[in-house]
Amino acid sequence: MKKLIIMAVVVIMAAVTVQARNNYSHDASILPATAKSTLKANFKAPVSLVKIDKDFGRISEYEVILTDGTEVTFDRDGKVKEVETAATSSVPAAFIPQPVTMYVKKYHTVLRVVGYEKKRSGCEITLSNGLELKFDKNNNFVKYDD
Repeated sequence: MKKLIIMAVVVIMAAVTVQARNNYSHDASILPATAKSTLKANFKAPVSLVKIDKDFGRISEYEVILTDGTEVTFDRDGKVKEVETAATSSVPAAFIPQPVTMYVKKYHTVLRVVGYEKKRSGCEITLSNGLELKFDKNNNFVKYDD
């Protein structure tokens, strides 16, 4: 009886592990409609790879890599969580709140925003020189972080 219970637990664990695996695709049609329209409106490069991250068998986020090397992460509903571009490119202005854009233009005029991450506490941007700036929920500058 003890062996039967242990076998059942092992089979259940294996099934959960297989079901929780991440999926990869080259087809953007698997993305939520919101994510597809965001990509179409803000990026010229086509989708190269889509990775679907799952937690406990449920989709937690979509990681999209474009052919120009840009990486965009969406939550399960298709809202942008993070954008990273090459150092020679910049994050589209549509993703960066206006006060943050104004702060960068005022204090870092020659640098480009190459990374953007939305967080619960605000947002974080990365400049083309590698410097990271943190902003609160009201888009007020908080600190530098590198």
